[in-house]
Formats: sequence, C-alpha cells, structure tokens
Amino acid sequence: MRGLILDYGGVLTDGPAMAALPGRARAAGLRVALLSDAHAVPDELAGQFDAVVLGGRGGARKPDPEAFRRAAAQLGLEPGDCVVVDDLPVNVRGAVAAGAVGVRHTDAESTVSELGILFDW
Repeated sequence: MRGLILDYGGVLTDGPAMAALPGRARAAGLRVALLSDAHAVPDELAGQFDAVVLGGRGGARKPDPEAFRRAAAQLGLEPGDCVVVDDLPVNVRGAVAAGAVGVRHTDAESTVSELGILFDW
C-alpha cells in the first residue's frame, strides 16, 4: 500500500488522532488524498494533502467506485495501492468495488489500530 484516501466529515473531524492521520501518513512516505462529497474544506486542512477531491465539483460522487479511482489517480496510484477510510458502509463498499482496501471508521482507536496493521506503523 502506498496511498491513503480519507473522508472529511465523520472521519477527520473525529478528534485529534484522526486529524493527525494525514501528517502521520505523509511522514511515513505515503501519498494522501482527501475525498469528500463536501463542496469545500478549510484551506488549512487541504494543505495537509497531496490531493483534494471534492465530489461536489464535478465527476463521480461517493459511493460510485469512479470517485475512488479518481482520488487514486490524483495521487498517481491505482486504487489497489490505496487504503480508503470512510465512516459510511456504502462508501467503504464503493472503495472496495474500485479495488481499494476499505476501512470503516467507527472510532479513532480502532481506525488508527487498523491503519497501523495495514501500514506497519
């Protein structure tokens, strides 16, 4: 795995451990994208990512597998090289249908633990 694709609302907004994930992943050498159906995200947040893909700005929206393919392509990767973290099961299924590894975020501790296993942190 060489890429991490994170949702905004419900994932990155779920406390300090989740907000720290983009920096932690980039420090580990991963390419990191924000994929959200939001129309905008705070500029200071967007600056933490290699790519920001907002479904509200055209193209496919989650849970369409094409949205995850587009996010991976923005990172210069294939979906199969990426882990996607989202809080909605339907979006995780869309990521898996695109070929990515899907992680459903339910709480920060579980998600950080799962990513630690997948990325050997």
